[in-house]
Amino acid sequence: MNIVYSLLWKHQDPKIQRSKIEHSAKVMENGTSSSSNAPRKGGLRTMPFIIVNECLEKVASYGIMPNMILYLVNDYKMAVVSATNLLYTWSAMSNILSIFGAFLSDAYFGRFRVIFIGSISSLLGLTVLWLTATIPELRPSCETLNQICNSANAAQLAVLFLSLVLISIGAGCVRPCSIAFGADQLSIKEHSYDERLLDSYFNWYYTSIGVSTLVAFSVIVYIQENLGWKIGFGVPAILMFISAFSFIAGSPYYVKVNARKSLLTSFAQVVVVATKNRKLNLHECSSDLYYRGHDEELLVPTDSLRFLNKACIIRNLERDLKLDGSVSDPWSLCTVGQVESLKALLRVLPMWSTSIFMMVSQGSFATLQANTMDRRLFGNFKMPAGSTNTIMIVTLSIVIPTYDRVMVPILAKYTGQPRGFSSKVRMGIGLLFICAAKATSAMVETMRRRKAIEEGFIDQPDAVIHMSSLWLVPEFVLLGFAEAFFPVGQVEFFYTYFPKSMSSFSMALFTLGLAAADGVGSIVVNTVDKVTSIGGNESWLSTNINRGHLNYYYALLSFLGLINFLYFLAICWAYGPDRTEKHDDSAGKGDEQFDYLELPSS
Repeated sequence: MNIVYSLLWKHQDPKIQRSKIEHSAKVMENGTSSSSNAPRKGGLRTMPFIIVNECLEKVASYGIMPNMILYLVNDYKMAVVSATNLLYTWSAMSNILSIFGAFLSDAYFGRFRVIFIGSISSLLGLTVLWLTATIPELRPSCETLNQICNSANAAQLAVLFLSLVLISIGAGCVRPCSIAFGADQLSIKEHSYDERLLDSYFNWYYTSIGVSTLVAFSVIVYIQENLGWKIGFGVPAILMFISAFSFIAGSPYYVKVNARKSLLTSFAQVVVVATKNRKLNLHECSSDLYYRGHDEELLVPTDSLRFLNKACIIRNLERDLKLDGSVSDPWSLCTVGQVESLKALLRVLPMWSTSIFMMVSQGSFATLQANTMDRRLFGNFKMPAGSTNTIMIVTLSIVIPTYDRVMVPILAKYTGQPRGFSSKVRMGIGLLFICAAKATSAMVETMRRRKAIEEGFIDQPDAVIHMSSLWLVPEFVLLGFAEAFFPVGQVEFFYTYFPKSMSSFSMALFTLGLAAADGVGSIVVNTVDKVTSIGGNESWLSTNINRGHLNYYYALLSFLGLINFLYFLAICWAYGPDRTEKHDDSAGKGDEQFDYLELPSS
């Protein structure tokens, strides 16, 4: 699911991207010098610096992910469950820090400083990780004679964890800010932007992201498997150095937008003010007491979640407002728009919760499976065990444009929906594909395990059996279909329920779902390991996968996925008819207009 996070923006409604860019242009106009004597900044000449920075960061950080389970198990002597939990935690931390990075750039430092901090942090993290592969003292040692290996001590684990934390900080700073920072460079005209230029930028940006992801999962993974960890980690570190240098070299030419108020701060203000005013009686308040700010569209707040309405009530006109009508203290009075923005977020949380289990990945177990299978494709060339994810990426890259260009016109003709399937239907299809993928994984693992036992390798988990790794292709194709439907449909659903001013927040919510999924995934792995090893039994998730039962684990995920699908259907029923068509009818109105859609009480 982390791959879709990088590619998802390409398939959103253009109004989502452009409203954010227009807002950035307004901030830029107010936050930078407009003197005719000042050297002109921004424009196409800044694009190579920005795109090289983002692409090489992707290659470097994604390139170490697929094989990391092998590094932890083989070189750090971790149990599979411990290594998987560490990778889940690492992924969750990166996703949570993406939201924090976006918050810092919006509210305090601006995008340039946050990307700069992130680039340096990623470089340091990858350098430390390379040192763990280069300096023997930073890894557990083994006795040569009897091949007994020690576990990693506290100092060795501290260095490893430090590298992963620094890489997560880097990813959390660079990824949420890079595309918007590039758009800032093109949005430099007064109250306007070159639409064709932006479209070209988006196309090149996402093409480069897709290519860099494939390079990471193929070339970098191949280097690690065939040339060892020293070179395999050294190459990403060098690429990250070039990435950081490229971004810093372009500094004199960048437009640097000033920080502005963050939506997260706005949400916190609403909760704080509503709590302060909790003793107010709403029935005694007239509509004239609601503070609207500069928004003439929202006269009064909606009736749902009425407690929050207390945040926008003017209690003392002289104390709460300045002479120009602005708020004296934003922590004592909020606008109707702020209140309704928070309500919009709360209304989508039930549907958001249905995505958490869908995003729970199968961990790095597929890499362990592929490592025991015949990976020869042609001649002596072997597909790296960690490159199986490329199948999903290629499938995703084919399905999305095919659906958009071929299926949507056909579906629109017969259903009357201009976007083809509604957002809920797309999410439902994605959930069914994920269940099918995990059921397929269970069947393939049953075959692989039986083959390993028949060939006498039950106590040799690293032995290669006579079974082609191409048996893993169907499950990754199904995963590609799932990711082509569910995440795009979910973000589209968020967009229909969010006001225009919150359109870019949908990706933040999607990222939070990834973090929650990593947490749930870790809980599931720990629970399965502890329950199935009761009484001295071999855990389903044993480090020796030939003695374990990954097939049972996959079957459990498939069963839980079906339960999640039933939960999804119940949530869809609670929301009522799809709102996309209604939202499209209002799409021609101004970007700053609010179009709040409420969750029915029935």
